[in-house]
Amino acid sequence: MNKSAQDQYVRLAWNATARAEQLARDAERYARDEDHRRKVEPLAAAGRLWAEVAQSYAAIAAVLPEPRPELPTTEPTEA
Repeated sequence: MNKSAQDQYVRLAWNATARAEQLARDAERYARDEDHRRKVEPLAAAGRLWAEVAQSYAAIAAVLPEPRPELPTTEPTEA
């Protein structure tokens, strides 16, 4: 069974959210180390962009129609 477009966009949103979360964690970790503070702003900016991507994917998924249930296929019967 193929995944619907809606399912695919939901999965993309989850993946982008995970990426944003990881970048935020990295920025937080580097913010604690004075030698690496220069990395904080670029990581935070990248995290914000991935969060926006996640929101975009989620918005697309929200407006896509629900997948239709698969109808059983029946072969014509001969009388």
